Amino acid sequence: MATVTLQGNSFETVGELPAVGSKAPDFNLVKVDLSSATLADYAGSKVILNIFPSVDTGTCATSVRKFNEKAADLDNTKVICVSADLPFAAARFCGAEGIENVITGSSFRGSFGDEYGVAFKTGPLAGLLSRSVVVIDADGTVMFTQQVAETTDEPDYDAALAAL
Repeated sequence: MATVTLQGNSFETVGELPAVGSKAPDFNLVKVDLSSATLADYAGSKVILNIFPSVDTGTCATSVRKFNEKAADLDNTKVICVSADLPFAAARFCGAEGIENVITGSSFRGSFGDEYGVAFKTGPLAGLLSRSVVVIDADGTVMFTQQVAETTDEPDYDAALAAL
């Protein structure tokens, strides 16, 4: 279990992020067209998982915007923005914002939060995902992880991109 805060109040997640150097756990996320996306679908590409509670909050929306900007310049890299939001909410947000360089994936079906150790176990966000970043190389190996200590803070974009 990891402990993170929300406005200074401590809460636990169900586990820990995958270890750097380990094989990334497979996942099953729901895309905006309601089809499934798995890690195997991105084999041969580097993957940045931008994980957050909900696109309907300021910091989460900012992380999607910033990764969208940065993704435009990345070679052979897919940025997947992961939350428990329904795919329709992600599509609405990305459409309204003109976001085209990231992929959205909903964890509302499946066990992504448990497999990656990021589901909140306690607190008012229980069941949602803790703000985290996981960078996976083209062979499926975890190259970088960050679980943001204070949920309202942004991730370290530069450190994530440097891991590529």
